[in-house]
Amino acid sequence: MNAVGRVAVLDLRTIMPYKMQALLLFGVGVLIFANKPAVFVPALVLLFTAQYAGMPFNVADKAGLETLYAVLPVPRRAVVAGHYAWAVGLYLATAAAGTVLAAGFARVQGVALSAGTLAAAVVLSWAVFAVNVAIQFPLLIRFGYTRASVLGTALPMVAVVGIVYKTHVTIGSIGDWLPFIAAAGIALLAASAAVAQAADLRRVHPRRAGASGA
Repeated sequence: MNAVGRVAVLDLRTIMPYKMQALLLFGVGVLIFANKPAVFVPALVLLFTAQYAGMPFNVADKAGLETLYAVLPVPRRAVVAGHYAWAVGLYLATAAAGTVLAAGFARVQGVALSAGTLAAAVVLSWAVFAVNVAIQFPLLIRFGYTRASVLGTALPMVAVVGIVYKTHVTIGSIGDWLPFIAAAGIALLAASAAVAQAADLRRVHPRRAGASGA
């Protein structure tokens, strides 16, 4: 496993003590959106993944994990990239589970849910996730969870709601744009990661602080 993968796994391990909270939030999302199979996946991603992806930053602030990150035998770029890899992994797990559940709910409720509609829902969920994380992570990396949590959570939500409201996006209206939307999500995350890398350089880390004191 490379350095980025090790950091992503570390993020997973840091939130394991909070797994019951995560499962509870996931379950609440399932209950809320179970009767809306067509929008189940993007709604679940918006409620759960886009918000919970930043949980490792919360744990890092509480437990002082920046000191651990500073002494890990991995470059800082790998630490930042690892946080993004963790978030993408969480999205993929949520989207996969959500797709299966959406298909199951549609079958039980007798709702027509075509493969095309389900694919559009998954791509829309990717766009929702990308916008959230692209805004949230540079703020969390630059300022930490404690200082940026409210802005880092509220700003992406406002951005997503504003985009949907202004563009009148629906599952049915994006069928011809799926490849573009998927590629735009990838590009947005890549740009966000570059911004986060630059923001990380401006943050004072324990290793740098120690070097300055010496």
